[in-house]
Order: sequence, then structure tokens, then C-alpha cells
Amino acid sequence: MSRAAFRLIGIGTTLARYRLDDLLDLLPGLRALRWLRGFVPAPRGDLASLSRGARLRLALQELGPLFVKFGQILSTRRDLLPADIAEELTLLQDRVAPFPGAEAQKVIEAELGKPIAELFTRFDLEPLASASIAQVHAAELPDGSEVVIKVLRPGIEQRIDADLALLKAMANLFERHAASRADKLQPREIVAEIERTLRGEVDLQREGANASLLRRNFENSPDLYVPRVYWDWSKSRVLTLERVRGIPSDNLVELDKAGIDRVKLAEKGVRLFYTQVFRDNFFHADAHPGNIWVDLTRKDDPRFIALDFGIMGALPDADLRHLAENFRAMFERDYQRVAELHLEAGWMPAHVRIDELEAAVRSVCEPYFTRPLAEISIGEVVVKLFKLAHRYELTIQPQLLLLQKTLLNVEGVGRLLHPKLDIWAVAQPVLADLMGKRYGLNELRDRFRDRLPEILEQAPELPRLLHTWLQQAASGEARSHIRSEDLRRLADVSERGQRRVVWAVIGAALLIAATLLYALEAGGTHWFGQPAGLWIALAGGVMAFVAALRSR
Repeated sequence: MSRAAFRLIGIGTTLARYRLDDLLDLLPGLRALRWLRGFVPAPRGDLASLSRGARLRLALQELGPLFVKFGQILSTRRDLLPADIAEELTLLQDRVAPFPGAEAQKVIEAELGKPIAELFTRFDLEPLASASIAQVHAAELPDGSEVVIKVLRPGIEQRIDADLALLKAMANLFERHAASRADKLQPREIVAEIERTLRGEVDLQREGANASLLRRNFENSPDLYVPRVYWDWSKSRVLTLERVRGIPSDNLVELDKAGIDRVKLAEKGVRLFYTQVFRDNFFHADAHPGNIWVDLTRKDDPRFIALDFGIMGALPDADLRHLAENFRAMFERDYQRVAELHLEAGWMPAHVRIDELEAAVRSVCEPYFTRPLAEISIGEVVVKLFKLAHRYELTIQPQLLLLQKTLLNVEGVGRLLHPKLDIWAVAQPVLADLMGKRYGLNELRDRFRDRLPEILEQAPELPRLLHTWLQQAASGEARSHIRSEDLRRLADVSERGQRRVVWAVIGAALLIAATLLYALEAGGTHWFGQPAGLWIALAGGVMAFVAALRSR
């Protein structure tokens, strides 16, 4: 029997032992298989008392790293899963028994090309922590620096490849036999997302680059500390980081014992999230308490310590802007603007009516806004809005779902640290400030300045192209052929109006460009005692006026 067949039997045995057959009720296409329940043994006493979500979580942990990632990614799809299952899947941990330290030493020596004694003055064979993909050992560099070394499990890549092949086969089977649910759940896309996540996590060079960038973004920050990467002791299967000390952010007993100001810490956590997303567009997307520690040496001005940089998030610029505008519109309870932004971003089908969508958004948001501000969860509102989008059969891109999961994690930690945390009051001024900086006139001026060499390089071609296009528009060469005489007359009227619009747009564009050039000209070239940009602005105004006259 092949290895794949043995693995498949092992998966089936595990699912049966945890009595996950009751999940068939969630999948209409697979309900015909419920007769198999009669052949599945009753669960052990300790399992019988667990909820279906808890049993699924434990089964996925037992099945290994790929299935843990599958559950973690599924947990972001709260628009599709029952709440009890989604909540349990957010608790997934991939801690497993460690592999021998001697094997880790062999991997390090093979990757770095030297004996362990030459690389480190001390190396602990006993691991500090162990997970399904890698484990961590403490060591000391020749200069006395304390470090931790993350080492991939031997053979993990081959196991992931084998499990991915099985998971892809299961996704195809699901699509064939549960088509009604498959369109919404999109199993093949979820498997593809798992594959992307795992490929990134088994490349420790990439994780080191993530840590390095996040550290640079928060250099000398009083709010977040990111350990240093030691590149000379790092490769694709080995990552060496500065050793840091702290406690998980959910250990309230130790935090109180150390005298940490939990209110300040909770508010910093919210600000850090919005700063990572809207200032840097690079956020820690696995922000559970095990990866977010607290520095106990700073009692009055506490800060977080970030760990594990395998999963980081970033958004396309357009989605980032629409998301920021959505948050701001929600803060102001401008539901029409929220609806418009969902359409502009392409998160809703273009045929949806604005008034219908506005009413749907109001029905989602208004129940939250009737609560005291300290009880409102932005993450819950975002989840409900994504569910609304899904109701219109639209698929939200994975990075937005990753951000949704991170937002829920951050809010959960914040409320744990300070149950009365007013997340809206903390987030609103931070978001307003970051939006002003990212999309304000100064940022627009800087972007224009950066693109100016490219624009000037193309400038010699623009008059010829513009002249050709205007000739065609004015002469009607681009006119559509319409047989109906009435429609032809209508087209003539429309064409005259179009020429007026064309000339007006050109004039407005000239004025905007001239204004930007004038702003960039501060302290620069002067003609006849006045800034050159002023003369360009005046020339643009004259050209716009002439253009308007010619359109008559």
C-alpha cells in the first residue's frame, strides 16, 4: 500500500475517533453519507463531553502542521462558519513534541557550514519551545550575545508536500459532492492560501526579512520591540534572533505582580495595530498572546515584544485606502459612504443599488452603535460587513480576511488587559492622523515629486498624442455607427456635449498640474521676480479658458 494511502487511512481514523461525522450536517452535499455513522465507534468519555468545535480543533492539531494551518485559515472565514466552530479554531496551537537536539545541531551545521562549537560559545540541546514546523534552541554567540535559533524540523517539506496533495484531492472531492457549499467556501482557494502560508513559513530567510522590516518600522519605539536578526547565522532552514525576555500578553497574574499599567498597555496595542496597517501597510498577522509578549522592565510605560514573523500582512494600496475610508465613515455613522466605498472597492457587484446597500449596512452597524462605546467591537462590525458582502456572493480577498482575524485578536487582547477599553475612542484619532499623513496634500506632493522624472521623460510625446486624440474626438472619427436616425441625432448632441467635457477636463487637469508644480517650486526658480510655478498656473488658466471657448 502506498504512503499516501496509509496517510489517508490515518486521517480518516483520526476524524472518526473525534466523531466529526456530525459536521456532515453542515454540508448538504455530503448528508447522504450520514449512514456511515453507524460504523463509527462511540467517542471516549473525555471526548464525548466536548463541543464539535473543540473536537475539530483537537483533531486538526493531531493531524499536523498542514491541518493546523487549514483550521487557522478557516477561522478567518467567520462569514461562512458557525460561530462556535470559528471561535474554537481561533484557539488552534501547533505545539508538538520536540525532535532530538542532536538533529537540530546537524541541521544548523549543514546550513551554516561549520561545527557548532565554532559558531556558538554555547548551544543548548534542550529546546526552549517546539512547534510542528520548527523548534527553538537557546545559544550564545562568540561576542557574548544571547540568541535563539529557530530550526526547521527534518523532513517537514516532504510531509507538507504529501499532505498538500491529499488536501487538494479532498478539496476537489468536496467541490464535486457539495457544490452548493463549495461555491461559498471555495475549498481549492483555501488550500491554495494554506500552501502560500506554509511555503512562507518553511522559508526562514523570508521570516528573517519580515522581522528585519518590522524592526526598522519600529526602531527606538516606546511601544513595540522587535528582536534583531543575526544574518551571518541565518539561512533558509535556520534563523538566529536576539533573545528577548517577557511574558505572554494574556498572563494577567504576572502582569499585575510586575506592576504593569494594563490600561496603557491595552491602548498601545490598539494604536500599534492601526499604525502597522495604515502607516506601514505591513502588519503582524499572527498576533495571538503567545507571539505578543510584554516587557516587564517598563512598568509605567509598558511596551510589547513581537515574536514569530512567519505570517505578515499587507494590502494593495487601493484596498488600504478604501478600508481606511470605511473605518472613518463608520466612526461618523455615514452609512451611505460605507455603501459607496464597498462598491468603489469592488467588494460588491456593480449592479447593487446604493440605497439598498446603505439600508443593509445600517442594519449591520446600527445595533452596535446603540451600545456604550466601550462595548463596541470594530472587529465584529467588520466581520458582519464581510458577511454582508458574502451575501451578495462576493469573495473577499485573503489579505482582508487576514486583517479581520488580526483585528479580532488585537481587540481580544486589548479587552482582556482592560475590559472597559473604549477601542473607538483610542482608534479614531490615530486613524485620522495616519489618514491625514498618508493621503494628505504633503504626501500627494511628495509622490508627485517622486514621479516627476518619469513624467518629464514621457512629456515630449504627450503633445503629439494629445493632439491626435483631440483631432479624432473633434472630427468624430471615433463615433459609433448607429442606424436609427433619431439615435444618430442624439449621438450628435452627445458628441458636442462630450467635446465640452473633454476641453473642460483638459483645462482642469492643466490647472491641477500647474498648482502642484507651483507647490513644488517653493524656494526654486523665479521668472521676472515671481516663482516659475505661478506663471505656469496662470498659463494653465488661460489655456483652460481658451479650451472652453473652442468647445462652443
